[in-house]
Amino acid sequence: QNTKVAQIESTLNDILESTKAAGYAVAVVKGDKVIYAKGFGYKDYENKKKVDANTLFAIGSTSKAFTTALLGIMREEKGLDFEENPRTYLPQLDFYNEELNNNLTIKDIISHRTGLPRHDMSWYLFPTEDKDSLLRRVKHHEPFASIRETWYYNNFMYLAQGLITEQLTGKSWEDNVRERYFKPLDMKRSNLTIAELQEDKNISIGYDLIDFETIKPMTYFNIAAISPAGSINSSVNEMANWLKVWLNEGKYNGKQVLPAAYVKEAVNPLMLVGNGIADPAFPGQHLKSYGYAWFTSSYKGHYRLEHGGNIDGFSANVCFFPTDDIGIVVLANQNGSAVPTLVRNAIADHVLGLEKTDWVEYWDMKVAARKLSASTAKAKEEGGRVKGTQPSHSLLEYTGKYNHPGYGDFTITLKNDSLWAQFPVLKMYLGHWHYDIFKPYIVEDGKVDSTGGVSFNFNFKANDLGDIELVHLKLEPTLDALPFDRTPLALEVDNESLGQFVGEYLLSGATLKVHLGDDENLKLNVPQQPEYTLLPVKKNEFSIKGLSGYKAKFSDASGEMELNLIQPNGTFTAKKK
Repeated sequence: QNTKVAQIESTLNDILESTKAAGYAVAVVKGDKVIYAKGFGYKDYENKKKVDANTLFAIGSTSKAFTTALLGIMREEKGLDFEENPRTYLPQLDFYNEELNNNLTIKDIISHRTGLPRHDMSWYLFPTEDKDSLLRRVKHHEPFASIRETWYYNNFMYLAQGLITEQLTGKSWEDNVRERYFKPLDMKRSNLTIAELQEDKNISIGYDLIDFETIKPMTYFNIAAISPAGSINSSVNEMANWLKVWLNEGKYNGKQVLPAAYVKEAVNPLMLVGNGIADPAFPGQHLKSYGYAWFTSSYKGHYRLEHGGNIDGFSANVCFFPTDDIGIVVLANQNGSAVPTLVRNAIADHVLGLEKTDWVEYWDMKVAARKLSASTAKAKEEGGRVKGTQPSHSLLEYTGKYNHPGYGDFTITLKNDSLWAQFPVLKMYLGHWHYDIFKPYIVEDGKVDSTGGVSFNFNFKANDLGDIELVHLKLEPTLDALPFDRTPLALEVDNESLGQFVGEYLLSGATLKVHLGDDENLKLNVPQQPEYTLLPVKKNEFSIKGLSGYKAKFSDASGEMELNLIQPNGTFTAKKK
C-alpha cells in the first residue's frame, strides 16, 4: 500500500513541476470514506507557505452542481417541474426572441441547450451585485442557434436557476446553499464571497502563469451577482463531503441531503457535447455529454461524471465514478490550469487499476504545441498590421461613454496624449494598431501590461456626419462584433456661458426655443416634437441626447447668434430673434 501511495505521489509531484503550478490539493473518496487527502506545493508561493487538505480555494463552476441540485430539492418539496418554462417563476427574464420566450424549459437551461452563447464578458467586465438587473441583460443577448440544436455553455442560465430557488424559498441563493449544504455536510469553513474567504487564515492566493514560465499572483475576482454559476470557496476535505452525497444516494452520514430520486436521475446525460470521440488519441474516452451540472462520459470504459471550474487564479475539478464508488476532487491555485484534469486522470488510473497514461508526457507535448501556436498567432497578427496609418480623428473625438444594453457602460478618456478605457472593474490602455483599430492592454497597479492579455480589439466606426458613433468589440466568438454606442463626454460649462445661447430662433417660419432646464442643461424645443437635451462637447457645440448623428452648433460670426442644426441630411440654420 505504501509503495502504491509513493508511486502516485511521485506522479503528482511531477505534474506540479511540469505545469509550473504554485500548488494544489486533492482528496479521494471511496464510498463514505476519504481514503486520501493531501496538498502539494504552495498556497503562498512568495512566502513558501504549503497547501494542505484544509486550504480554501475558489472552486468556480464546480459550484453549478450545488445550484441545480437545489432545483432537485424544490421539485420534491415545492412541486417544481423541470419541463416548465423558467419565465413562469421569473417575470423579469425576457429573451431576445419569442422562440426563446415561449419554448424554453428549465431542463434546457440546466443542460446548456438554449442556443445562447456565453456572453461572459457581460458579467465579467460589467459586474453588479443585483441579480435581477444582471438577468435583464439576457434580453439583449442574441442566440446563435435554435433551442436544443447544439450544446453551448452559458453562465447566465445558472443565475436564472439560482433565482428560481430564491423565488420558491423566499431566501437568497447564498442562504439556501448555507442551509441546505454547508450546515448538514459539515462544510463549516466553505463560503460564498471573497470577503468571507479573506477572513479565513488557511486560504490560497491565486496565480497566473505568464508565457508558460513566470508565476504571478492575481487579485481575487468577485463574481458578484452571477454567484449561482460559481462563487463557492472550499477545501478538498469539505468538498469530499459533497462527493459522499453523490456516492451514497443523496445521503451524508445517514441523513438525506439530496432527494434519492434526483441523484438517480442526475447521473444521466441530457445533451451530447461535441463529437462522440473527442480525442482520437484516447478512444476509451467517448460520448461526452452534459446533464444536471455534470459532464458525463466514459473514461477508459468506466462511467464518469465531472465538472471543472475556472476563475481568476484558480482551477478545479470534481468528479465521481458512480459504479466504482470513487470520487476525486482537485483544487489548484493556477489560472486556467490543466492541473485538476491531469491529477484527476492520474489518480483514476491508479485507483481504478487502469492502464496508465503518462499524463506528464501528454502535458509536455501539449505545452510545446501551444508555444508554437502562440508564436504563430502573434506573427500572423503582426503580419496583418498595416504600418504607417493614423487614426481618422483626433484622439479627443474617440472619448465618450459607450453602452451596450446587454453588457453595460464604460468610458474612454484622453490623458497624456493616450486613450484609456475604464470598465467597472478594469482599466485598459488603448494603443493605436492601424486605421481606427486600437489594441487594449490591461493596467494593473498603475502600470500597463505590455503582454496584452486581451483577446479583442477596439474597432471604432463613424456615422454619416463623420463623427465617431460607436465601437465594435468582438466579445462573443459565435457572433459578429458587438456595437457599443458612443455618447460624447459632456464638458463642464457654467450657466453664464450657456445663457448666451438661450432665446428664440427662426427656422423657415417656425420658432425654435432654447432654454436652461432644471438639470442645468440646455433644452431645445421644436414645434410638435419632444423636448431635446443639448450636451456640450466642444466650444459652442452640443450633441443632441438620444439622437446619434445630430448636433447643434451656435455661431455669432456674422454678428448675430445662429443655431446650426447639423443632421445626416444636411445643416439647417436658425437665426436668433
